[in-house]
Amino acid sequence: MKRNIRVTMVSLAVVLLVGIGLYFWVFDPEQREEDIVEYTETVTQSAQGQKIYTASEEKSVDLAEDHAQTGEPQPEDHIETDELAPGDHSKADKPTAEEQQRQNSDIEGQSQLTEEAILIFAGDIYLSSYVQNNYDSNGIEGVVAETLLTEMQQADITIANQEFPISSGGTKVAGKQFNFRVDPTYTKMLTEMGIDVVGLANNHALDYGTEALTDTFTALETAGIDYVGAGADQARAMQPSIIEARQRRFGFLAASRVIPEVDWNVENRQPGILCTYDSALLCQAIEEAKKQCDFLTVYVHWGIEKSNTPEEYQRQLAYQYIDAGADLVIGAHPHVLQGIEYYNDKPIVYSLGNYIFSQEIISTVLLRVRVTLQNEVVLKIIPAYASGALTQEMDTDAAAELFLQIEDLSFDVMVDADGTVRPK
Repeated sequence: MKRNIRVTMVSLAVVLLVGIGLYFWVFDPEQREEDIVEYTETVTQSAQGQKIYTASEEKSVDLAEDHAQTGEPQPEDHIETDELAPGDHSKADKPTAEEQQRQNSDIEGQSQLTEEAILIFAGDIYLSSYVQNNYDSNGIEGVVAETLLTEMQQADITIANQEFPISSGGTKVAGKQFNFRVDPTYTKMLTEMGIDVVGLANNHALDYGTEALTDTFTALETAGIDYVGAGADQARAMQPSIIEARQRRFGFLAASRVIPEVDWNVENRQPGILCTYDSALLCQAIEEAKKQCDFLTVYVHWGIEKSNTPEEYQRQLAYQYIDAGADLVIGAHPHVLQGIEYYNDKPIVYSLGNYIFSQEIISTVLLRVRVTLQNEVVLKIIPAYASGALTQEMDTDAAAELFLQIEDLSFDVMVDADGTVRPK
């Protein structure tokens, strides 16, 4: 009998608690609103439970896969056991028609965004001893700060000018003031930065002779990084890198108008680099490459070191490249920033300066290029500097000052407060 009494009392207590709960839910608007908000968020998250990788995220996925293949440690696996499979709403009630319409609109917006490709361009890169020491101590974030690193890694395509051979061999070229060479073990720095293509047409590619240049080809190929502007023969040096992104084909070429010896020219010695003292050969390469791609960038080594003003020949060559079919011309070599110009509505960026080099860089930029399906181009400057061999983003005041400087150096160009470049 005592057992029956206890059961009865427990049953009454349960009924009483449930009744109180229902009372407060019905007559307490704030609590009810919180519950509805929580429900709505659950439905929205569930409907978007399928992971849609945009092209800008593919590079991060590739990096994770690389870690898995090499056996390197990677961040803790992120497994969300409550994540719903596509179309599975078993963990939440079916969304209302209005909610479903809003979700479909969000997905459509994401699809439209994928039509635009993001290209990131960095200037001169040399992995000096200062840079290597930072990497050995702090990894890649000791070389490039997180904000800039994210831009490089998440872009559809990232390209830079590589101012050094990758080799532990070769013979140092006599008579040069600076001879650069980087051990192949540091090739992984380029990969970790998210670099897809490097330009090799410059005045340091053969600092340790043809042996080191050949080693460079091997190291880059092993790392899965394309190279342009140099090769074992003239045909390879003229060959574009073609990369598919956002349902289009993007092409890249490189050439140099600065070499210390005439036999560095691939026409005179092989392997060698593609030169553009005369524009004919590069323009031929441009015409051929444009047949293979939808958007073509030419990365050219030219100008006078430490000069912020492009030489007249730089402007004339750039016009010829665009007339031949280039959609974008990017310059390197002066080690400082030069201005921007539009010719036939196509942008020319005369020099991006040093991006990773020595301990201190007063000012540099990452160039963010947004390309629409119609090949409309929007340039955005991401201002940076290096201190203690760490390249990092400028603060707001320094950035505003740099934008004004670039406007002054440019030809009928405006730079908005957010770094967006527009022709006047």
